[in-house]
Amino acid sequence: MKRLLRFFSEYKKEIVLAPGFKLLEAVFELFVPLVMAAIIDRGIVAADRSFIGRMSLWLIVLAAVGLTVSVTAQFFAAKAAVGVSAKLRQALFEHMQGFDFTHIDQAGTSAMITRMTSDVNQVQSGINMVLRLFLRSPIIVFGAMIMAFTIDVKSALIFVVAIPLLAIVVFGIMWITMPLYKKVQKALEQVLRLTRENLTGVRVIRAFCEEKTEIEKFVDHTERLAGLQTFVGRISAIMNPATYIIVNGATIALLYTGAIQVNLGNLTQGEVIAIVNYMSQILVELVKFANLMITITKALACADRVADVFEIPSTDLQRVKMLYGENKGLEHAPFVAFDHVTYRYSQAGAETLRDIHFSVEQGETVGIIGGTGSGKSTLVQLIAGLYPVTEGKVMVSGVNVQDMDPDVLRNMIGMVPQKAVLFEGTIASNLAFGKEEATEEEMWTALERAQVKSVIEEKGGLLARVAQNGKNLSGGQRQRVTIARALVRNSEILILDDSASALDYATEAALRKAIRGLEGQTTTFIVSQRASSVRHADKIIVLDDGEMAGLGTHEELLATCPVYQEIYASQYSVEENTDKGGKQ
Repeated sequence: MKRLLRFFSEYKKEIVLAPGFKLLEAVFELFVPLVMAAIIDRGIVAADRSFIGRMSLWLIVLAAVGLTVSVTAQFFAAKAAVGVSAKLRQALFEHMQGFDFTHIDQAGTSAMITRMTSDVNQVQSGINMVLRLFLRSPIIVFGAMIMAFTIDVKSALIFVVAIPLLAIVVFGIMWITMPLYKKVQKALEQVLRLTRENLTGVRVIRAFCEEKTEIEKFVDHTERLAGLQTFVGRISAIMNPATYIIVNGATIALLYTGAIQVNLGNLTQGEVIAIVNYMSQILVELVKFANLMITITKALACADRVADVFEIPSTDLQRVKMLYGENKGLEHAPFVAFDHVTYRYSQAGAETLRDIHFSVEQGETVGIIGGTGSGKSTLVQLIAGLYPVTEGKVMVSGVNVQDMDPDVLRNMIGMVPQKAVLFEGTIASNLAFGKEEATEEEMWTALERAQVKSVIEEKGGLLARVAQNGKNLSGGQRQRVTIARALVRNSEILILDDSASALDYATEAALRKAIRGLEGQTTTFIVSQRASSVRHADKIIVLDDGEMAGLGTHEELLATCPVYQEIYASQYSVEENTDKGGKQ
């Protein structure tokens, strides 16, 4: 929770002024029962209409001033609450952008969405309510009690009994409900996760006729959430009737005691009404304070959950920025090197990669091939520092990628992930992800190399609209646009992670030819399950169940590596027919 206090620094003025104006409102409100008592005792009893008129004007003035300071307090409270929540969301988003893939996997997408939306909304509501009521309600309660003591000590002793009882009820329920609200938010995360999973996988669900099963799972999750919300709601609901019973009981005692004091001549009727009014003020404020405690309980639970996100290690974008520049010119160091690298996913039972050791010179093309689950994608993600290695080192230009500034490292890399991801906008805006300042000529060149130029021309050019997730493009078109996005960067390292799986053999062959013709010293890593995709690489890494089964050229591996021989033989007829027309 302490980590969130820094977000209040820009709103110190509002944090002081909001409760300050609320205190003024409270002070003015405390004078109202005294004015009413004067109207009864001096105006009504004496039938002094001019006095009643003057006092009524004072009531109007007190109401007008109270309204003005109340609105002013609300303005400052809202400004602080909205401003802090906006800063908090921005900081959360920036912090999450620095997560490596391990921490993203651990945190979960749905959980992060809940923290940034529902949890931050609860924090915002809590800040607003605290600034408006946290000081005002106690001041009214204790101020009313003090004012009652100035009128009659015996009657005011009832306040001394009632207020501690109310405090026990309010804080007792708060103590019980705070951990329960955390459970409610966690259950909400599960509902959001299931919803997101179903919406993204709706085609698969329908293809396998699993709608009924998914509906049953969703009902189970929502019923659990509803059960938790109902349970905590019932406990919270006890607060209002309990406080009403205590305060109304105290009011009855006040009326009885006051009536006796009036008969004895110790109190006037106006003073009794004033004391009862003070008790009514206490009732209203304690009900407000009880609801405030519920809101604070929710806000604190959510604030702890938000603070937990900041506890997850995030890459410091400012650290060791000079390391890359200082080591870039190291001589005799391979451009990319894996030094006995082992990697295990968090909470995984076994290593995904074991003792991977190889080096690549600048400008070389490296093919990575192996069966499903052999660790091909994980290997290239380690080059970009997306996962921290468990053992060993991954070196780029002589520097451990874990010591390099992520901006520097990833600006060296053009990456095409296994799943083609496009963003809503235009073809140009998607290509700009690769290079923000790219010219139209550079974009068209990249599209041409990616074998998608003619398709984009037919759709309207660089300003052609791209739907969310690129749904208005076919799978192969999406893949080629993502390849163009990486090519437009003209980076030192190009990683193609099984990025041609949706392409026909002829288009893939043309793409391979275009990539081999790249200018400069681009080092290319091609991940594929097709032997045709990697056979012309300078060296091929063969993975088998996370281990290197072979390293060499196509011809060397055909002669020495049984795993590669088996892969090639299983695809041989297709490869030969394709390469006769597509071999470059």
